[in-house]
Amino acid sequence: MNVTDDELKIFEAEGAPPLPTAAAAGFIEHDGAKIFYATYGNGPAVILLHGGLGNSGNWGYQVPALIESGRKVVVIDSRGHGRSTRYSQPYEYELMATDVLAIMDHLELAKAALVGWSDGACTALILADQHPDRVCGVFFFACNMDPSGTKEFVATPVIDRCFSRHRKDYQALSATPDQFDAFVQDVSRMMATEPNYTASDLARIKVPVAVVLGERDEFIKPEHADYLARNIPDAELILLPEVSHFAPLQRPEHFNREVLGFLDRLA
Repeated sequence: MNVTDDELKIFEAEGAPPLPTAAAAGFIEHDGAKIFYATYGNGPAVILLHGGLGNSGNWGYQVPALIESGRKVVVIDSRGHGRSTRYSQPYEYELMATDVLAIMDHLELAKAALVGWSDGACTALILADQHPDRVCGVFFFACNMDPSGTKEFVATPVIDRCFSRHRKDYQALSATPDQFDAFVQDVSRMMATEPNYTASDLARIKVPVAVVLGERDEFIKPEHADYLARNIPDAELILLPEVSHFAPLQRPEHFNREVLGFLDRLA
């Protein structure tokens, strides 16, 4: 696979490649919502958690590579995203972390590695903090753990193309296809106010963590990634050249190489 989509023109027009046929797929009912999941392959478990406003189909370049490496892959649509339903409570990262744990219980997964992208990375690290016995490690890509870690928002053509694709996918997948704008407002409110981890909170994290950031990330300050890597015990910092917040789509071969390297180091 040698794909380059730095401007997200392929992603806007076509989306990510379709996911392969799932070994199992369905919904669990948890805390007021129906949460969609699908599983692929066999071997050590890896759970992929997508970014805000996206869906599990955004991992189309990663799932085949992980299957080929001999792993069981689980993808999840975060509550309100993709096929998972909306609900009346405010969005909270801690609530999303409990959704992941509920799916692990449903699938009888005692432990899994977590690969999180943006909001999914935050959810993954919270789960690792609160249930370290269930998490082998966290590949934490392109996220902040307190609001000071984000840059002032500046619209770009790349962000606009990603947003356009998210709107199309939401309208195609969601049980409430006419509520995209309200959905964006609600998720944005969560992003603006959460999470709120302090340095001492980060210091209690006991699982292996790779803090990963594209050198052209539009949303996360590079000094925040460095701060996270310094304050999470034994965390490694990985900087991805020539990509931004959307590295899994822009340069999937490079992104996948870093993910697989991290997972191999957990073995």
